[in-house]
Amino acid sequence: MNRQELVANIRSKKSFLCIGLDTDLKKIPGHLLSEEDPIFAFNRAIIDATAPYCVAFKPNLAFYEAAGVKGLMAFEKTVKYLKQNYPDQFIIADAKRGDIGNTSAMYARTFFEEMDVDAVTVAPYMGEDSVTPFLGYRGKWVILLALTSNKGSLDFQLTEDKDGERLFEKVIRKSQEWGSDENLMYVVGATRGELFRDIRRVAPKAFLLVPGIGAQGGSLEDACKYGMTEDCGLLVNSSRAIIYADQTENFATVAAAKAKEVAGQMEMFIHNI
Repeated sequence: MNRQELVANIRSKKSFLCIGLDTDLKKIPGHLLSEEDPIFAFNRAIIDATAPYCVAFKPNLAFYEAAGVKGLMAFEKTVKYLKQNYPDQFIIADAKRGDIGNTSAMYARTFFEEMDVDAVTVAPYMGEDSVTPFLGYRGKWVILLALTSNKGSLDFQLTEDKDGERLFEKVIRKSQEWGSDENLMYVVGATRGELFRDIRRVAPKAFLLVPGIGAQGGSLEDACKYGMTEDCGLLVNSSRAIIYADQTENFATVAAAKAKEVAGQMEMFIHNI
């Protein structure tokens, strides 16, 4: 999916909501455990219920890998289900890959050729040759970790060099030599508030994937106030607050209501786009 298609879908739905499919067998409603594939059954129900209110889904690979081969099969079935039934949805594999060039090339082949997702999250620590193999696929995206919402991000991401440039700023500035706003996004945690202004000084037009809304307490208002661009430029993710809002047989209906509520809040910020 290219940028124009993504922006068109955002404008059409008046939403920039991304729903994280962090599917944990220990957290899904108990009645699903009798299904042949509980993970996929849960995902399918969530997708069907919430697709009208979001523009992207983000399966987190850790939750599928933890279930072994069956989990990876459920991930693959989920991607295929989205592509067949909701082709307008932007599919992000939240895999946080990144290794030496030939290894990254295999990761890129896995997600962009075999799995055929639209985007994959990538760790930038190993530099250019660990990232560029992912950037060689037309219509595919790298979502580079830049400024995350976890406590440990303070260990490295906000450290400054002798010129006062912080590491997250260096990552964003340098990576723009490898890709463009047409194939490169950045992860910026919603809990970072006014730091979105600093992000926009370095990357004024790039799309940002913004986790941390909902269960992590991030502010949608701050993300929009400081991070929104003329064509939105944001994909704001919510996972647990939507998909685990209910544990009964009505879980999908409740998830839909939660997604609709967030999308309604987003519409207030997006009316001029």
